[in-house]
Amino acid sequence: MKAAAITPTHPESLIIGSDQVAIADDEILSKPGNHENAIAQLKKISGKSIVFLTGLCVINTANNNIQKDCITYTVHFRDLTEDEIERYLLHEKPYDCAGSFKSEAYGVSLIQKMEGGDPTSLIGLPLIRLSEMLRNEGLNVP
Repeated sequence: MKAAAITPTHPESLIIGSDQVAIADDEILSKPGNHENAIAQLKKISGKSIVFLTGLCVINTANNNIQKDCITYTVHFRDLTEDEIERYLLHEKPYDCAGSFKSEAYGVSLIQKMEGGDPTSLIGLPLIRLSEMLRNEGLNVP
């Protein structure tokens, strides 16, 4: 829907849309927004797993070709102490990130293991799959 919304104003273009949701214990994790909510969220997911679902769409407005996919990536957290959570949050302040962590920075220290085919999907744009979609549209990547 995000990508389709701008197609009328971008003829002869490749439009990329992506969005992500994080799920733990069958509940959608929102962005915490502040320190207190992030503490609660990290305590809740300590020792558990989060599944990230990243929707990706490429629309070629020149030929009306649409490619869509949903990339799944799972993050398994180690058991976290309250001190570790506090130190991490004070250092990184990931209050705008679902799950209250950034895997591309110090948040990786909270993780036990990660599973999935495209680790870039975890930061919101699955570049491996996107590269394939762009090649399907005739772009030379790289």
